[in-house]
Amino acid sequence: MRSSPRPVPWRRRALAASGALLLGASLMTATAAVAEDDPRVDLPGGYLDAPVASSNLDLLKNTPRAGAFDGAINDFGKVNSDLAFTGDYAIAGNYNGFQVYDISDPVNPTLRSSFVCPGGQGDVSVYGDLLFMSVEETRGRIDCGTQGAPGTVNLERFRGVRIFDISNIDAPEQLPGVQTCRGSHTHTLVTDPDDPSNVYVYNSGTSGTFRPAAELAGCGTGGPETADAARWRIDVIKVPLADPQNAAIVSQPRIFQDSETGAVNGLQNGPTQPLHPSGTAYSPSPNTNTCHDITAFPEIGLAAGACQGNGILLDISDPANPVRTDAVADVNFSYWHSATFNNDGTKVIFTDEWGGGTGARCRATDRPEWGANALFDIVDGKLEFASYYKLPVPQSTDQNCVAHNGSIVPVPGRDIMVQAWYQGGVSIFDFTDTANPTEIAFLDRGPAIPGAFNLAGYWSTYWYNGNVVGSEIARGFDTMALGESTMMTANEIAAASEVELGEFNAQLQSMLINEPSFAVARSYVDQAARAGTLSGAELDKVNKLIDKAESSKSGKSASGLLNAAASESGFPADSDVVQGLKALAASLR
Repeated sequence: MRSSPRPVPWRRRALAASGALLLGASLMTATAAVAEDDPRVDLPGGYLDAPVASSNLDLLKNTPRAGAFDGAINDFGKVNSDLAFTGDYAIAGNYNGFQVYDISDPVNPTLRSSFVCPGGQGDVSVYGDLLFMSVEETRGRIDCGTQGAPGTVNLERFRGVRIFDISNIDAPEQLPGVQTCRGSHTHTLVTDPDDPSNVYVYNSGTSGTFRPAAELAGCGTGGPETADAARWRIDVIKVPLADPQNAAIVSQPRIFQDSETGAVNGLQNGPTQPLHPSGTAYSPSPNTNTCHDITAFPEIGLAAGACQGNGILLDISDPANPVRTDAVADVNFSYWHSATFNNDGTKVIFTDEWGGGTGARCRATDRPEWGANALFDIVDGKLEFASYYKLPVPQSTDQNCVAHNGSIVPVPGRDIMVQAWYQGGVSIFDFTDTANPTEIAFLDRGPAIPGAFNLAGYWSTYWYNGNVVGSEIARGFDTMALGESTMMTANEIAAASEVELGEFNAQLQSMLINEPSFAVARSYVDQAARAGTLSGAELDKVNKLIDKAESSKSGKSASGLLNAAASESGFPADSDVVQGLKALAASLR
């Protein structure tokens, strides 16, 4: 049982970027009652038999780790990591290799194949017939062997970005790949609209273990004044699609360099105070000498980098030579971990992995701006802070819980994100108003080992072709379905589900287009009804006209009815309601 007093739940909006939080007594009382009723509070735990608490998000199927990928809960050699998607397949990275799941039936996904290839981290991306995989640990081998690569120098060692040909998904063929100085903790695929023959990979190595010259040249361990210093830079790998075996590093831009002074470590302007506002040491240390994750959005020519002590914006119009255009820091952030743009690239969410994923950071004593998301608007090419978002209820001290990986849910007219919080579970929230993000759905389990701290929970939760798919570090692979509620209608879910992708990598964003449909048009009407701007007789009339149009056997008649609905709505011509109805009408003529 949790000891009293009951935890004070978290307000989602920060009143100042410094993290000052001012709560009136009435707000504290009202929100405390909400938290006490939340089924996530004091949720019992368990490993594969843990009860599930959820709201508007249903667990369809949990598929436990199996075979060479199964192991003890705390076995760091068998940790499930990130996900990538191609067609009907989800490719699940693991510290021991990767697995392929057939998700054509999300209610009953099946394990299609497994490929053992140890090396740690195991983050994956897919592009056409190519699979990319991050390898950071010193045990990784060129031949994917399980015997490790002992010794300070080992010419059979592989640390960097592996490349596989997956044209035969059941028999991946490993290509040479690209070795890097600090391995690959994460990587990002970057496309160039003007260069369809190549794909680029931005590599981020965070390891403190550097390759000796006898194993790989150019990996200097010195400070920023050292010419070959392997820190304070990223690797840009160019992959010729017709000849991927010749992939190679083509630049190593110093994206943290001060443009005026030339200082290589010019962005080490993260927190200068010795302790985190919690009174503990920053962990990990927020020094900016590499990025953890970079998310590219080639259509708008930008990338967002979560770079240890800073959040940065990059101009990637020339993908081989990215240029920093802005940077932000936050005294509350310990380790800038990942970034997600909204669908039109006007906002970006940065996450803080305070504790490195192995700390309890959602406790009742942890403030809402610690281990959370920071939401920014992009205004005139600059990042403007708007608010923080964190799980609105605390988690127990035996659960590693902190902000982690997620993606956009393509509901027309809204900015919605599904996000993993390790053992905090899944949270889906609306950030259309960046100053007031609001949770609309969640799913959670209790501690994997009640009373004992261990690594478990969701590494990633992503929306893909109508469902939420999650990589659970210890418990396996999950598929979930978003449910209807007052904050998410059936029409909005249907409209989001109509956006079907051939492949998906969370760190390579593209604009998700809602083509004209009845679900899309009805979504805009539902949103107006929810906001109270369309109600009563006008709402009834609009819905009846849409109903008649949908049942009409004549495209011309349906088009006329939809145009009439647009007119009866009373909204201006540039509103989402009118635009949605008229776009559908035009598509039916």
